[in-house]
Amino acid sequence: MCAMHATSDTGDTGGAAALGPCAGIPAEHMDFIRQVLDRVGDKWSLLVIAVVEAGPLRYTDLQRQVPGISQRMLSLTLRQLQQDGLISRAAFAEVPPRVEYAITPLGRGLREIAASLIGWAADHHDEIVAHRARAAGEARAA
Repeated sequence: MCAMHATSDTGDTGGAAALGPCAGIPAEHMDFIRQVLDRVGDKWSLLVIAVVEAGPLRYTDLQRQVPGISQRMLSLTLRQLQQDGLISRAAFAEVPPRVEYAITPLGRGLREIAASLIGWAADHHDEIVAHRARAAGEARAA
């Protein structure tokens, strides 16, 4: 996360970061940025965003395409992503009622990032599992 360590001419440490990805971001924006990163960086949000890119999907289709997500977590994730404008929800006045979720233009920009992260995790699965096993063995030996 961005370090808030830049010094002003008075010597205090309250400004934006001097170096790195946070340089130039005003300190008063950092709380909001952390909130957004918490939202879009959680495992369910990334998976839902990646799946919704395929086109409008119904709730049950989303649940099938995001293995392991509970109904409660899917509902919460969809609501939060909709609140942030990353996905849209369209309700159709039909019998039975139909609701579809789709990615928005704002969410489309995040979709490539989500797909890259998911792909990276999949590509490095075996290597990470091996590192975790090695670390667990070292911890037991200590």
